[in-house]
Amino acid sequence: MNEITLTKTLGEIAIKMSELFGAHGGFRRLRSFQVAQQVYDGTVLFCQRFVEKRSRTNDQMVQAARSGVQNIVEGSLASG
Repeated sequence: MNEITLTKTLGEIAIKMSELFGAHGGFRRLRSFQVAQQVYDGTVLFCQRFVEKRSRTNDQMVQAARSGVQNIVEGSLASG
């Protein structure tokens, strides 16, 4: 496969994905986004209850959960 064919194939995939998810991906309807939000909410509650608020562990856990949500949003926006 040459570079032109590969690029065309990826472009066709991107077009099909945008047709599937609509403009800017419609990420709020994605099951992965909904689950990632639940994981974030659960992580925040867990950290509030069991992890020292000012600890690095708390920061890392909350930031990682937030990143999961944010990555889905950014990927969705980039697809549109």
